[in-house]
Amino acid sequence: MLWMMATGLLFTLLNTVMKRLAQDLDPWLVGFLRYVIGALVMLPPALRLGVDALWPKAPRLQLLRGCFHAGGMLLWFAALPFVTLTDLTAIGFSGPIFVCLGAVLFLRERMTGARWAAVLVGFLGVILVLQPWQSGGLAAVSPGLLLMLASAPVFAGSFLVAKVLTRHDRPAIIVLWQHLWVSALLLPFMLSGWAMPSLAQWLALVVCGFAGAGGHYCMTRAFRVADVSAVQSVRFLELVWAALLGYLVFASAPTAGAVFGGLVILGSTLWLARREARAAR
Repeated sequence: MLWMMATGLLFTLLNTVMKRLAQDLDPWLVGFLRYVIGALVMLPPALRLGVDALWPKAPRLQLLRGCFHAGGMLLWFAALPFVTLTDLTAIGFSGPIFVCLGAVLFLRERMTGARWAAVLVGFLGVILVLQPWQSGGLAAVSPGLLLMLASAPVFAGSFLVAKVLTRHDRPAIIVLWQHLWVSALLLPFMLSGWAMPSLAQWLALVVCGFAGAGGHYCMTRAFRVADVSAVQSVRFLELVWAALLGYLVFASAPTAGAVFGGLVILGSTLWLARREARAAR
């Protein structure tokens, strides 16, 4: 649970900085450079395992995960300039539903009632944040949110493959190869929007590289020690961090629905964490 909490904090920081960068730079360029820098960040810890360990034991699975993740990133980057930070985070939380379904169907994980309850209650909190019954209902949902929603099952495929990869490789190797493959697959999309970032933008990209690589490393460590379905509800805490950073960075105050939904999310996460801790004793 603690590894996933760290993942949420790092990913929220990453999303905040990337959304700010996407206002001035091409989103494909931001994504490509973020993964290249992330690969450089992961290279030293991977080298500490030895040169022989750099080559993955399941290269086809690494490629499959790279394809899933690059596909999700293409949809995510296309939506990035058009959604608020809170909505960006909230709509991504349809992902745990797909992850849990995939964990049951493909990984044969035991999905307890407590896990389903925590995920579904957390998703209810997301609905309270988005409030689709207002401002024209679902028909008025922006294309940006629809693109973000489409990315969720694609990312779920990436996370499920990452869980399988923990049976073969160390977390540092898994994250390194994820960044290498995504960088290579995003390269053609980046070329059309290339522009030299300023010094401040380079510094922000370095922050993205560290936050992204660190977030994926923490997530992979969580997958290594626990069922992927058991840690999904913790991801909903990202909505709380996103609301806070959205207010501090973009002066976007959370609505009453966002505050109430955040409390629902926090409560469901803490409840499941307590249940899982008791079950582990």
